[in-house]
Amino acid sequence: MTVKIQVYSDYVCPFCFLAEGPLEQAVQGKDVEVEWMPFELRPSPTEPLDPWNDPPKLRMFEQSIAPYAQRLGIDMKLPRLSPHPYTHLAFEGYQYAKEHGKGNEYNHRLFRAFFQEEQNIGDPDVLAKLAGEIGLDAAEYREALETGKYKEAHQQALNHAYREAGITAVPTFFIGNKVLRGIANRETLEQVIAEELAGQAGKAAEGLSCSVDGECD
Repeated sequence: MTVKIQVYSDYVCPFCFLAEGPLEQAVQGKDVEVEWMPFELRPSPTEPLDPWNDPPKLRMFEQSIAPYAQRLGIDMKLPRLSPHPYTHLAFEGYQYAKEHGKGNEYNHRLFRAFFQEEQNIGDPDVLAKLAGEIGLDAAEYREALETGKYKEAHQQALNHAYREAGITAVPTFFIGNKVLRGIANRETLEQVIAEELAGQAGKAAEGLSCSVDGECD
């Protein structure tokens, strides 16, 4: 039995980026399908986050998020982009990438571009370049953004996340019939996956996450 895993995330959520590694480790060699699901923490016209000009959020990154990344052995930066970009264009691009069989690869590239390379993933030129780097047609991708070809598909994905799945913080994992809210370590993910593969019941768990009110804890 294949276990389906859906991960709701936003590209500017630090814990979503940090959730990638443990998940990749946990699913190795297992009969699972992973799908990353769009969720915008701060959709336009909501004021975007600006951690470099928000002392409490800057302290949170320095005192909590950065040490957590270090413990995981992950190179991570707080991007010097003030404010952080909106992610709707990046997610419209995700719909293009998914349609062309590179959805998960696209997500990985965008997380790395933002949190390791400090690239502006709200810029269409940057997004097209990144799409090209993973083997997508950069010109066709850029045209899709310019024409809004995937705008409706992205909005439908957001409506699903907000209204049907009831997501209020990310990352949130739907692993078969179980839900994990917040970042989870490899061992926890492996346990839940094993329970699902065996058809066993289990408890939901919660970890560090970023919520729609701009808090990451």
